[in-house]
Amino acid sequence: MKMSMARAFSVLVLGMALTQPLFAQSGPVRIFGLVELSGTGATSGTNFNDGVKLALKEINAAGGILGRKIDYTASDTQSQPQVAKALAVRAVDDGAYVVMGPVFSGSILVSMAETRRAEIPNFTGGEAAAITQQGNPYIFRTSFTQANAMPKVARYIKDSVKAKTVALIWVNNDFGKGGRDVFVKTIEPLGIKIVADVSTDPGQVDFSAAVLKARQANADALFVYCNEEESARALRELRKQGYDKPIIGETVLTSQKVIELAGDAANGAVAHVGLTADAPSPLIRDFAAKFQKEYRYKPDHNGLKGYTAMYVVKAVTEKVGKFDPKAFAKTMHGVKLMAKEHPGILMDVSFDQNGDLDRESFMTKVVNGKQEVIATLPPATAK
Repeated sequence: MKMSMARAFSVLVLGMALTQPLFAQSGPVRIFGLVELSGTGATSGTNFNDGVKLALKEINAAGGILGRKIDYTASDTQSQPQVAKALAVRAVDDGAYVVMGPVFSGSILVSMAETRRAEIPNFTGGEAAAITQQGNPYIFRTSFTQANAMPKVARYIKDSVKAKTVALIWVNNDFGKGGRDVFVKTIEPLGIKIVADVSTDPGQVDFSAAVLKARQANADALFVYCNEEESARALRELRKQGYDKPIIGETVLTSQKVIELAGDAANGAVAHVGLTADAPSPLIRDFAAKFQKEYRYKPDHNGLKGYTAMYVVKAVTEKVGKFDPKAFAKTMHGVKLMAKEHPGILMDVSFDQNGDLDRESFMTKVVNGKQEVIATLPPATAK
């Protein structure tokens, strides 16, 4: 009888273990990256992942977080939402303290259900507004939400370009459709008419028809909102067809990868970016130099996202004073972190109750094959 009760207790304990996150309370802290290392998101995911790794290298070299070293494991989502979801399940089962990624909106919208269920904080580079509109207390964004970024783009089109009409070329996925919808809602109240609304496919190679539609609309300006490779193809086709109106985007359009792929066709493109390695900041310039030395390529905004997110994890964990995923998530809501106190975050940043961040941002322009900052914009919450 005693053996039977013991066995029953063992089975009960084992059953509880299989249904609870196996977060370790001693030894190295486990952080998992769910990142796009192949497929259409490879440029974004690789930058993000390398940013996380660089931050962790520095953090571990300085003694870790609260005296514990960080054990980081990155897995390739292949830019596929269902793969990302399966990897999120594995990260939960393997005792993740925090999950980094995915970067693509379509993937995080699927995978974050698993980290939410397990009550594990999850940082994403995705910009789709829907990510933080579902009441998930464990999701935190490393970039501006489209709802915060698009008004800055729209204001630039109205005040600086002085456009009365605009054409759109956008990628038909969660990222592109979300951005397109927010852009339309933002631009129309400013009295600017959309005269061409052209959707394209993820991974699309031929942009001749899309550009022809936009060019024939004869709008005062063109808004391009696609992934890196597609943005570069669109710019090359625009140059080929002799397009001579202002070309404007958000974050991706003037990124380093787009500039490399588009060549001279990128010159003149303008975009609002939340983060850029070319920002007039000693901390950011120092980061960019370290990243270039470590990985032999110049980081884009995703590299900064991964790097700063890891330092946010360090800063907030130290505020909590222990490794407690629930307390970490609670502290994240409403937190304000200053770069002078936490240099690794690079810029003063705050997070709201939805997990969205706010900080300074930049308007950039590609000049002679390089991204240049043409204006620094204040945080949305600045008085």
